[in-house]
Amino acid sequence: MAKIVWTEPALDQLNEIAEYIALDKPDSARELVARVFKKVERLERFPNSGKEPPELTDSIYREVVCSPCRVFYRCDGNKVLILLVMRDEMQLRKYLLSGEFGSS
Repeated sequence: MAKIVWTEPALDQLNEIAEYIALDKPDSARELVARVFKKVERLERFPNSGKEPPELTDSIYREVVCSPCRVFYRCDGNKVLILLVMRDEMQLRKYLLSGEFGSS
């Protein structure tokens, strides 16, 4: 079984999305965070079950979608590194491909 490792930026991004939703619908924000963690938890048993992001063909990165979020990750041995969380209507931009995410 793989170990899920959330990076600080990914947690911050999920928190920002939840805080925005909570302005109008606090219960929906809590439900979203719970759904995202549950969806990511599945990667412990099935780490390659995410899809290849359309913006990153032939890449080591994968994503799971838990609307309205896209969660980007990569496998590293027995670890699944959660790297980026963004709104699903956004397309991944090259400026987001810096640091850890840009080392494909």
